[in-house]
Amino acid sequence: MLRSMTGFGRERAAFEEREILVEIRSVNHRFYEFTARTPRAYGYLDEKLKSLLGGKITRGKVEVSVYIYNKEGVNADITVNKEIAHGYLDALRAAAPELEVEDDLKLSDIMRLPDLFTVVKTQENEEQVWEQVKQTAERALEKFVEMREVEGVKMHDDIASRLGFIEQMVKSVEERSPKVNDLYREKLYAKLTELLKDRNIDDSRVLTEAAIFSEKTAVDEETVRLHSHIAQFRTLINSSEPVGRKLDFLVQEMNREVNTTGSKCSDLEITKTVVDLKSEIEKIREQIQNVE
Repeated sequence: MLRSMTGFGRERAAFEEREILVEIRSVNHRFYEFTARTPRAYGYLDEKLKSLLGGKITRGKVEVSVYIYNKEGVNADITVNKEIAHGYLDALRAAAPELEVEDDLKLSDIMRLPDLFTVVKTQENEEQVWEQVKQTAERALEKFVEMREVEGVKMHDDIASRLGFIEQMVKSVEERSPKVNDLYREKLYAKLTELLKDRNIDDSRVLTEAAIFSEKTAVDEETVRLHSHIAQFRTLINSSEPVGRKLDFLVQEMNREVNTTGSKCSDLEITKTVVDLKSEIEKIREQIQNVE
């Protein structure tokens, strides 16, 4: 089954300590190119994610974005500096009589005063974080691969249809080619008759000239190879393996055979068919640029 190199997958998961969002997107590229966008404190996840995705993706420019939202207080120890708190309270109460204000201080009155709280960020369990990111990324990857496969089915059907059309045109060239030789022999004989008039025409010479023409314009080898390429193409587009590079090579070979056919034949019908063949092969080439 063909798989597109264009895809997107998104998954959000909630855990006791944090919430994680993973997005995976890709576009076509000759090779596998990986980029990770993770929070600064979680750079150690980049290589792990590259390895995780590399087992499922062989081609394409892939970008993975990871968002981690830690729940409040989970990754920090917060303590109250009691000595400073007592100092604030004692100083304010001592100043109350001079200021002629009531001594009705509340905790909320001093909460915003500087240095009252000490916040120490705790060391996160990296293995735990990775396991949670991995679980989320795997589900996002499933959606990503599914989208690639859905697009791949559409490409498969389009390419299979065009291969059928190409095969029909190759057969029409095979059928037309012997008729071209017959027409050449008839025209040659008619021309010689007109030139020589009453003199005898050497039939063997006419046949020799026709044979030389036939040899120069014969496209049997090209059409045989084209049929072979078409058969290989059909096998590959039904394969479960990544075949994008192989298909690209086959398209080049098909173009080569069609160009050779066009250069050998001056027949109008075959020339028109060659133009149509090149058009269909180009459409297939455009499709496979996005095949993994």
